[in-house]
Amino acid sequence: MSYTAEISRKNPSCFLFLIDRSGSMADPFGEDSKKRKADQVSDVINRLLQNLIIKCAKQEGVRDYYHIGVIGYGMQVGPAFAGALAGKDLVPISEVANTPARIETRSKKGDDGAGGVTDQTVKFPIWFDPVAHGGTPMCKALTQAQSMMQGWTSEHPHGFPPVVINISDGEPTDGDPSAPAESLTQISSSDGNLLFFNVHISSHAASSVLFPDNDETLPDDHARLLFNMSSRLPEFLRTFVQQEGIAVSENTRGFAFQADLVTLIKFLDIGTRPSNMR
Repeated sequence: MSYTAEISRKNPSCFLFLIDRSGSMADPFGEDSKKRKADQVSDVINRLLQNLIIKCAKQEGVRDYYHIGVIGYGMQVGPAFAGALAGKDLVPISEVANTPARIETRSKKGDDGAGGVTDQTVKFPIWFDPVAHGGTPMCKALTQAQSMMQGWTSEHPHGFPPVVINISDGEPTDGDPSAPAESLTQISSSDGNLLFFNVHISSHAASSVLFPDNDETLPDDHARLLFNMSSRLPEFLRTFVQQEGIAVSENTRGFAFQADLVTLIKFLDIGTRPSNMR
């Protein structure tokens, strides 16, 4: 299947993020990190939403090229937008742009124009808050995602296939996710099957693995399970990955293991690049 459908306001695509909010997400993100996994992942999702908005911004405003959803799973499973979007499943990206829960003021390092570094103040919109409580009901989250994506593709049967990205740090506490993941990836539009990517933030002290084409370097059965649940990259995404200096093959999958913040941003950015947006 081609993955070449034009993405437009009349024929949008869809991104759904499944975010682990279990208690272990309160652990540090890496041995030397002072921030929790939940905080780091929240920052990445909020930054990614901002980047998607920028991609859709035109002179007259933000065009609805995408519908966006965020499902959190931990003590509860359900929509995870904060603020005015709370409780909503999928929303047009213009609605995301217009209704952040709040705008935070943050500082970052920047070029001072004289060869040095200075602190700069930036505005950082927030749509998704960090939560770390409860177990890891991944199967329930995947089942909910399946229902949402079946509904979406029935309304957009000829659109660019939806992309679902799952970010988790632990094994599911509600069973084997293989079957619901398989059902999810069987959902399709006339342009191809839904793309399902996984990011595994492990407690193992192991090197990161990004876009592998086999599971031989992965350290445990759970990492291998998530790898095998992940979709193979279509040709246009393999091209983007190759441009980042990563070797690819027809077996390369949308999977990352032990992703640090930089790796996670790179993974998600590549995973959300459109192939044909007008």
